[in-house]
Amino acid sequence: MTDDALPSAEEAEMTDDALPSAEEAEMTDDIRVSDNPERHRFEVHVGDELAGIAAYRLEPGQIVFTHTEIEPAFEGRGLAGRLAAEALDAARQRGLAVVPRCPYIASYIRRHPQYADLVVSGALPQA
Repeated sequence: MTDDALPSAEEAEMTDDALPSAEEAEMTDDIRVSDNPERHRFEVHVGDELAGIAAYRLEPGQIVFTHTEIEPAFEGRGLAGRLAAEALDAARQRGLAVVPRCPYIASYIRRHPQYADLVVSGALPQA
């Protein structure tokens, strides 16, 4: 799968509050988010399949999130929200400030104010 094959989270109209079906709930233990620093992105996998990414670039003392995408086959499972939360948690653990250039990450932070303290002053775009 290439990055170009994935629609943006906005195009996919992802919501992190989506409730999984019974079948999807069974797959919950098989979802993992990891950082792939060589590709400058966090990845969410379902089983062995890459389901989505949150691309970033590192700058001194901060992480700039540039794009979030979820593969169409995995839409509606709350994966974009899980990906955003774990990427932001990792930024906090690493002591990095956040610059949310990606509209999905910015909207996630607005909906989850517990991450607002990570954002570089003035870097959160208006809704």
